Amino acid sequence: MNLDQLLQSFIVECRELLQEMEAALLGIEGSETDAETINSIFRAAHTIKGSAGLFSLDQIVHFTHLVESVLDHVREGQVALNDKLVALLLSCSDHIGTLVDEAQAGQLSSDAETTLHGEALLDRLRTFLPLDASGPEVVVTRALAPHAESASNSEAFERVVGPVVGTDHWHISLRFGRDVLRNGMDPLSFIRYLGRIGQIINIVTLPDALPPVTEMDPEDCYLGFEIALRSDADKATIEDVFEFVRDDSVVRILPPHSRVAEYVRLIDELQEEPVRLGDILVRCGTITEHELAEALAEQARAKSDQPIGAILVGQSVVQPAVVAAALSKQKHVKDLKSQENQSIRVDAEKLDHLINLVGELIIAAASADLAARRTRNAELQECNSTLSSLVQDVRDSALQLRMVKIGATFSRFQRVVHDVSRDLGKDIGLVVSGEDTELDKTVVEKIADPLMHLVRNAVDHGIESSDVRMARGKPVRGTVRLNAYHDSGTIVIEVSDDGGGLKRDRILARGIERGLVEPGRTLSDSEIYALIFEPGFSTAEQVTNLSGRGVGMDVVKRNITALRGQVDVSSEEGMGTTVTVRLPLTLAIIDGFLVGLGKSVFVLPLDMVEECVEFSCEPGHDYANLRGSLLPFIRLRDIFEVDARSGRRENIVVVRHAGRKVGLVVDALLGEFQTVIKPLSKMFGHVKCISGSTILGSGEVALILDVPSLIQQAGDPQDHNIPVRPATDALAAH
Repeated sequence: MNLDQLLQSFIVECRELLQEMEAALLGIEGSETDAETINSIFRAAHTIKGSAGLFSLDQIVHFTHLVESVLDHVREGQVALNDKLVALLLSCSDHIGTLVDEAQAGQLSSDAETTLHGEALLDRLRTFLPLDASGPEVVVTRALAPHAESASNSEAFERVVGPVVGTDHWHISLRFGRDVLRNGMDPLSFIRYLGRIGQIINIVTLPDALPPVTEMDPEDCYLGFEIALRSDADKATIEDVFEFVRDDSVVRILPPHSRVAEYVRLIDELQEEPVRLGDILVRCGTITEHELAEALAEQARAKSDQPIGAILVGQSVVQPAVVAAALSKQKHVKDLKSQENQSIRVDAEKLDHLINLVGELIIAAASADLAARRTRNAELQECNSTLSSLVQDVRDSALQLRMVKIGATFSRFQRVVHDVSRDLGKDIGLVVSGEDTELDKTVVEKIADPLMHLVRNAVDHGIESSDVRMARGKPVRGTVRLNAYHDSGTIVIEVSDDGGGLKRDRILARGIERGLVEPGRTLSDSEIYALIFEPGFSTAEQVTNLSGRGVGMDVVKRNITALRGQVDVSSEEGMGTTVTVRLPLTLAIIDGFLVGLGKSVFVLPLDMVEECVEFSCEPGHDYANLRGSLLPFIRLRDIFEVDARSGRRENIVVVRHAGRKVGLVVDALLGEFQTVIKPLSKMFGHVKCISGSTILGSGEVALILDVPSLIQQAGDPQDHNIPVRPATDALAAH
């Protein structure tokens, strides 16, 4: 893989991490913050900074470093994660996203506007850092051995009795073995050598191992030292000073207090490879290989189930905070490994190409099936039947690859509601349900913008201000809801709010004023509410930055219609509004049902077909009796002006959409058919009741019927030629 490919992988990973960071920030706003959530935000910032450094993206590294510092103080409890800081971190996340976009475009440096915006954010971040965050080092010590004298100055310091260091120097606890002198070693030479790799700030000689004078052996070493060392060396280098006496002595080395946070950062920045706790601690430099080997040996000798981390803490070679960070990293790596085993990343273009090939395979299989039936060869027909079954399985599997959960689209609206509600000074929450509902990736990509308009309109127009809500006896906090579910081969997305609802009379008056409605004409509520989707239609009394210009809702309907979808509005004044969007699950391949009109063949989406019955009705009526209920029907022959004479036996195909049933009168029922959807050219874009086309096994083109439009053509049952008498009498007439 070349560097450009690695950079693209970095950009994709950054965007995923920024989404996780944003979701976590929005999730903790206004609620109790838990340590794991804060750690996940911190890890996201660390990973972005570390990965950006590999590509020398200094502008990202520089900006993210300060974000990381603030988050580090949040983790340590020194800074409170309040609403103000959450809003700032969300802005920082946006800015990092802008810097990532610049990196993708090949910009080595930001433009002036982006740079100024970044510096302003950095200035605001610095206000959250404690004033003493970069203050002078503190060396406050106390002698546990009151009779010991310091080798360098009059101040003494604490002996290492636990895994905590309160100073900013290396703390070395040294206990020489009894046989050091017999082995020809000079204990003081090791201490002098420490002066070569740093500066000994303080040293305490510990005489507590001395026996009574009568029992002393002049060849035995009873010395112990507590040493404070200022050095930039790492732990392994300091440990190597005592290499020749390490087996006979006890050496405990603890890093400066400031290094604890550094080790935690190093652990978070490690590549997702080590899964053993000891390996993680060694790789970040917290412990050495020798210390790990000693701890493992102690674990083996004791034959204990005590975790290696607890043993290392008990030996005073590592701080508990570092072990906790390593355990968190270990869990994170295991989770990633588990996810990697379950899924792989596939380029979208390759997936689209696969779907196209499957479509061509379906058409070829249909041609082979037609040829097999013409030959009347039983063996060939059986083989072709098996082939068709396999092709259908391949089709279903390929389509499933392109199905994604709508929850990813829904999650981005948390930020929209958060930002817009604060701009408007409103208290609004977003409630999401049905986020596991799946639909085609192509549909998801194209529905995001229409849903954005609907959510923003709900926040701006739908939800009232807090004062108005209180006056009306409503909860101060308004609610916008997003819901998704499957229904009759379509996906239904509902955007609702508990606001003031649409003002029916004002919309109607505005429609009459603009000439959209004839004065005196009676319209249903749904027809009146549909006026809001007309270009330039608005009832807003004031124009704001968000709305009021009549631009947006017409675009929403146009985009949804382009996806072969449908949008409806229901509202109750004072209670709220619900916008319902219905979309096909996929734009590629569907199960179809073939019907014939004369010599023409049409396709109905099979998921919308309820049943087929023989046609029968009284002359002059456009409704039928379907097991005791009225079924309005329409003649496709009349809609499409088919000249050929109808067959001796007509049929009704009962279709359902959005809870309504309508019958379609056709000449012939030709059975199920795997339908590869081919879009119509722009020349035929204005044709109503047709949503696309497909190629039959014979090579002929069949049109796909737009069932929602056909049901709309059927209109309301009350508008049909039904006698004005009780329904029971009308049914009895049949």
